[in-house]
Amino acid sequence: MEITEVRITLRDEPKLKAFANITLDDCFVVRGLKIIEGTNGFFISMPSRKGRDGTYRDIAHPINNETRERIETVILDEYKKELSKQGMSTDNIAIGRRPQSEGQSEGQSEGQSEGQSEGQSEGQVEA
Repeated sequence: MEITEVRITLRDEPKLKAFANITLDDCFVVRGLKIIEGTNGFFISMPSRKGRDGTYRDIAHPINNETRERIETVILDEYKKELSKQGMSTDNIAIGRRPQSEGQSEGQSEGQSEGQSEGQSEGQVEA
């Protein structure tokens, strides 16, 4: 699988720094990824939907860490390029590593940490 296109839309919000859309193999688009600045650095929040019970569930997400890291790296590289075009610094932008919580459920995304209420990922922002 190759990420053949990345589109970044910058935002000026405390945690939500940008939206990203990616195209895979020139034939499949995933919209609504979010670039979030968390307490441990930047991370990519996968597209999600809020359920009736108030929890957030990823609509699309990588199956393994290798794919997640590849997506994060490509998106953050494009984010840095977009910031540079705007004359903004990219020195402090790095992927934050989050430890996996014990007892993390299968449907819980990697970005969720212990103590987050109602299944919400760190920096979850409603669009």
